[in-house]
Amino acid sequence: MKILFVLTSHDKLGDTGKKTGFWIEEFAAPYYTLLDKGADITVATPAGGKAPIDPSSDTKDAQTEDTKRFKQDEQAQRVIATTKKLSDVSASDFDAVFYPGGHGPLWDLSEDKTSVALIENFYAQDKPVAFVCHAPAALKNVKDPSGEPLVKGKQVTGFTNSEEEAVGLTDVVPFLVEDMLKKNGGIYSKADDWNVHVLTDGLLITGQNPASSEKVAEELYAALQ
Repeated sequence: MKILFVLTSHDKLGDTGKKTGFWIEEFAAPYYTLLDKGADITVATPAGGKAPIDPSSDTKDAQTEDTKRFKQDEQAQRVIATTKKLSDVSASDFDAVFYPGGHGPLWDLSEDKTSVALIENFYAQDKPVAFVCHAPAALKNVKDPSGEPLVKGKQVTGFTNSEEEAVGLTDVVPFLVEDMLKKNGGIYSKADDWNVHVLTDGLLITGQNPASSEKVAEELYAALQ
């Protein structure tokens, strides 16, 4: 079972002067959920090399058992420091792809043509594609084989407008994940803020927020069985 994880390379939080990147929990929880089930995991980013960690995900109150394990895991640290370049990986070499969130994907993965083509290739090859929190931003320009937005007519979720408002970044982000999914024709639904909400519609798996990341990985594993 070979799974590709795709992380952001983007580390600037708009014009705030603050840093962003990927959210540790959204990488760590799925990474260990799948690794412990025997998955062979490769991590790639648009730029290759070290993937930027969102400092907000590294605060004391954001820690979980999985983030603590990540902090003490030298192998996982190496994986994050030496990611493959997205243009050097192929969907045909993997069984599924997983996109962790953090605010970074709103800027790079949403517009990255290599990422768009990669997701389209996974889908065309009947392989599961999974996204959590802000990572559904990477679906913004992805089309299905008929040329329609991939999310059109599908049950989807992602970081909610109210969750974005709660973290005070509504006016900082280039677009809101909830609005984009609806605009592209997705049948969007959500749980109350910060609660677990995961949807599987065929090959497409989406989770609402950091709390949903482990369940997304479990759904992805189930889809591969």
